Amino acid sequence: MLDKTDRALSALNRWILIGLLTAMVCIIFANVALRYLTDHSITWAEEVARYLMVWMTFLGAGLALRRGGHVAITALPDALGPRAARVLRGIVALLLLGFAALMVKIGVDYMGRMGRQLTPATRVSFWWIYLAMPAGFALFVTHLVLALVSYLRSGRFETVEGSATPRGLA
Repeated sequence: MLDKTDRALSALNRWILIGLLTAMVCIIFANVALRYLTDHSITWAEEVARYLMVWMTFLGAGLALRRGGHVAITALPDALGPRAARVLRGIVALLLLGFAALMVKIGVDYMGRMGRQLTPATRVSFWWIYLAMPAGFALFVTHLVLALVSYLRSGRFETVEGSATPRGLA
C-alpha cells in the first residue's frame, strides 16, 4: 500500500512539474513570437513565467531528492564504516526534516503577511505565489519520509520507479 502511494505521489508530482514547465514554455514562446512578429508583447507573460518557475522550484525539490538530484558530498560517509555512515545519514536526514518543517512554518507566516499585496501585471494575491514555499517544503518532507521508510528497511535510499541510481543523503 505504501509503495503504491509512493509511486502515485511521485507520478503526480512529475506530471504537475511537466504541466508547469509546458505552460511556462508556451507563454514565453508566445511572448517572444508576438514581440518579434508584431512589436508587442504580452504584458503579463514574464510575471507569470517567473511565478511558474518559483512553483516548479519548490515542487520539484522533493522529487529531486528522490532521484538523487541534490548535491551530496560523500567523502566523509565513504571514509566511515557502514554503521557510522548510516548514523551520519540519519543525522543529515533529521536535519533535513527539521529544516523543511521550519520552512513550512516560515512559509505559512510569510504567506499570511504578504497575501494582501497584489502582483503588478496579473493583480493576483501574493498569497498564491508564496503558497509555493510551504507546499513545496511539505511535499519535500513527504518525499523524505517515504525515502526514509525504504532506508530503514534496507539500509539504503532507494529511488522511486523510473528514477536514477539511488544515492544517500550525505
